[in-house]
Amino acid sequence: MSQVRSKSAPLVLADQGFFWTGIHRRQTASGTVASGQMFVQYQIPEPVLHPYPIVMVHGGGGQGLDFLGTADGRPGWATYFLRQGYAVYVVDRPGHGRSPLHPEALGPMTPPFSYEFAMALFTAPGRQPNAWPSAQKHDQWPGTGVIGDPAFDQFVASQGPFLGSLAQTQLLMQLAGAELLDRIGPAILLTHSMGAPFGWVVADARPNLVKGIVAVEPLGPPFTTLPMGLGDLSYGLTAIPLTFEPPITSPTEIGREVRKAPKLGLADCYVQREPARKLPNLASIPLAIVTSETSAWSMHDHATVDFLNQAGARAVHLRLEDHGLRGNGHLMMQEKNSDAIAAFLANWISEHVELH
Repeated sequence: MSQVRSKSAPLVLADQGFFWTGIHRRQTASGTVASGQMFVQYQIPEPVLHPYPIVMVHGGGGQGLDFLGTADGRPGWATYFLRQGYAVYVVDRPGHGRSPLHPEALGPMTPPFSYEFAMALFTAPGRQPNAWPSAQKHDQWPGTGVIGDPAFDQFVASQGPFLGSLAQTQLLMQLAGAELLDRIGPAILLTHSMGAPFGWVVADARPNLVKGIVAVEPLGPPFTTLPMGLGDLSYGLTAIPLTFEPPITSPTEIGREVRKAPKLGLADCYVQREPARKLPNLASIPLAIVTSETSAWSMHDHATVDFLNQAGARAVHLRLEDHGLRGNGHLMMQEKNSDAIAAFLANWISEHVELH
C-alpha cells in the first residue's frame, strides 16, 4: 500500500523546474521556428519515497494543468502523488498548452474546443438527448457542468485545438517522450484519453525505460476511425507503426475481426484475427486500463484490454465502480472524488509496478 501523507502537512520540494524535449527547427515563411517541442514541468519531493517518477500525459485538447489542479480549485493528481513521495513530471504534449500550436510550425489544426462538445462528452452527458445509458449516473462533476457553471468555465478555458493529423501527433509524442525518458531515466507513465498512445509508442521505443503504464480511458477502441478527418488507429492502438512480431510492413497486414461484447451494455469491438501478432516491447510492462462508470469509454475500454492481452501484454482492467468509485465520467482527475481515485491508482502502482 502507498504511504499516505496528510494534506495539511507542508509539501517540501527538493527541486522543481521545466524544460522542453523534441525540439526541431523548421524553415517557414516567418523564418526558422521551433517545431514539435514538448513542455515538461517537474517537481521532486523531499524525500523521494518511490523508485520511479510518474510522467503525467494529458488528453485531447487539454494540457498538463489537467493534472495540476481541478476546475473548482482543488489540488490535482500531480500534488497528490507528490505528497506520496513521487517525483512528478507533467507534460504539455506537442501542440498543446506551453508547447505552442501554429499551422506554420506543425500544420493544420482542428476547430476551437466548444462548450457544447464538452457538455456532451465530459461534464453533463446525461442531459443530452442521445446519451449512452450509463451517462444518466454521472454525478461527480464539481458543478452543474453546463454553461454558467464557474467550474465549467475554468475547464473550457484551459482547452484548445489540436493537430489535424493523428499520425503526426503520435510521432511527435514518441520523439519527445523518448527524449524525456532518455533524460530522466526509468519512469511510470500515467496517460489520459488521446494522450494514451504516448504510452504505447514511447514504451515501444524505450521498453527498458517504461516501468508501468496507467492508461485512463485510452483513445480507442482498437482500429477506430476518428472524426474531423484526424485519421484512424490503423495499427490497433495507434496511428503510427508499433513493433509487431511477426513483423509487418503495412497496417493492412494486421487482420481484424469483431469480438462480441462480454456482457449487455458493452460494445462489440475489433480485435486481431487469430493467430494474433504480438507486441514484444509491451510484453513485460505492467499495464492498467482505468475506466469510469458513466463515460462513453465505459462501453468499449474492454476492447483495448483485449487487444493488449491478445498481443502478449499483461493488461488489467480497473473499472472504478467495481472498487466503490461511482458516478465518474471521462474527466475523473477533475471530479469531486479525484483524490480517492488517485489513492486507488497509487495503491495499484505500489503493488503491481514497484514490486514487479
